[in-house]
Amino acid sequence: MSDATQDLAAFRADIAAWIGANCPSALLGRPMDENAIVWGGRRWTFTDDDQRLWLERAIGRGLTAPRWPVEYGGAGLTRAQEKIYREEMERLGAPPPLESFGLWMLGPALLEFGNAAQKAEHLPKITKGQIRWCQGYSEPGAGSDLANVQTRAEDMGDHWLINGQKIWTSYADRADWIFALVRTDREAPKHRGISFLLMDMETPGITTRPIRLISGKSPFCETFFDNVKVPKENLVGELNRGWDIAKYLLTHEREMIGGGARGLLGGRSVSQILAAQEGDVMADPVLRAEAMQLEVDALAFGLTMDRYKDQAEAGRGVGNASAMLKYYGTELNKRRYELLMATAGSEGVEWDGAQGGLAPEWLRTKANSIEGGTTEVMLDIIAKRVLEMPNQ
Repeated sequence: MSDATQDLAAFRADIAAWIGANCPSALLGRPMDENAIVWGGRRWTFTDDDQRLWLERAIGRGLTAPRWPVEYGGAGLTRAQEKIYREEMERLGAPPPLESFGLWMLGPALLEFGNAAQKAEHLPKITKGQIRWCQGYSEPGAGSDLANVQTRAEDMGDHWLINGQKIWTSYADRADWIFALVRTDREAPKHRGISFLLMDMETPGITTRPIRLISGKSPFCETFFDNVKVPKENLVGELNRGWDIAKYLLTHEREMIGGGARGLLGGRSVSQILAAQEGDVMADPVLRAEAMQLEVDALAFGLTMDRYKDQAEAGRGVGNASAMLKYYGTELNKRRYELLMATAGSEGVEWDGAQGGLAPEWLRTKANSIEGGTTEVMLDIIAKRVLEMPNQ
């Protein structure tokens, strides 16, 4: 056994022991529904003291952001160590201590493009769950054609003046800050006149309005900016080069959406859920074969995600392959819920009772093919940028 292998084996034993000793037993194996997710932020209220304690202990070891540098509240783990940490969390049934768009999207962008002051100001607050972020990208006229954003930022000398509207802003009504694409040069080609700004949601002139969805839940909002004053130091990266940051961040968002389905269904597989249903559902050879095919495809997809993460660790990045990961993860998640709905029968369309949560979750999966880039756009990117197929 090599020294590196021995070191990783020792790390696995250590981190497993730490999780077992520090994650409250009441949280182990708890189904991962909306109430089990800790988002953090100024207005966050914990479901119970166990959630608070688990977050505090994870913060103390830097495990809310395992790969981030220690100076910003991370644990400074290697890719291999982080993978082991995630594996042991899953094996023991421990929930993530903190989830946030700051961890998934803004943090990586700041680490890559932010200046020293911005990193020192915002990253520790993200890792501690003190600030909850939302993303201001899409607009009524700029969805799939994101570079067509029209929310404008005027240079007023000592500050920016923001006017415009964003849409599909996830959890904007609960967020503390927003990272947004704004147009700072209306004469430049559309990809070249965009900048990346950070804004406190309590700034006068920012309002939000929830959008009710067919599923009955409303994570999405409209966000309005009416003469909003933003400090000059909140510009990330170069002026009018925000599209570079947007592309980088979208890569992380698409990986997150594609890979997010791996942690759904309360940590249980489709076959486990079907086996627990009344009646011998898994005795049907057709349903059993479909469930097993899902399991195999999910395992293969998980290994593919890990391979691309290893590639990114080696400095080659993920790039346009993120479109492939997002597309396949989306379709895999939709297949899961289609099968669950098919086997639930009439009970699957209920909104209350034993199967009450299934119909809203099934409806919600339809949005996976829109958010983060529509399926059609993902397939176009795959064809042109990954497979390098000629235009027809």
